Amino acid sequence: MVSFFLTLKRLFHGLFHSFKEKEFQVIFVLIIAILLSGTIFYTKVEGLSVIDSLYFCFITLSTIGHPDFVPETVFGKIFTMIYILAGIGLFFGLIVRIGRGIIKSKND
Repeated sequence: MVSFFLTLKRLFHGLFHSFKEKEFQVIFVLIIAILLSGTIFYTKVEGLSVIDSLYFCFITLSTIGHPDFVPETVFGKIFTMIYILAGIGLFFGLIVRIGRGIIKSKND
């Protein structure tokens, strides 16, 4: 349990360190924008609830995947393909920046 709290502390220090960088701030805002746009799309087109849409967007961009939901409309499937191509790079860029912030905060 102690190691969990130490890891959580290191994560928050890394996030704090990362938020000081302009590039991280830009990527973070883009991630929020892409999650918001995907949530709105899946709510309107696929008929999912807001929380289900946000959940689907997050697990899609983190490459976890969702075995229970597959877009049913052709437009939804096309949007999802484009959404994945645009979003995965941003999501991994954010993760790399957080990792870099953790390493930098550890060295400080």
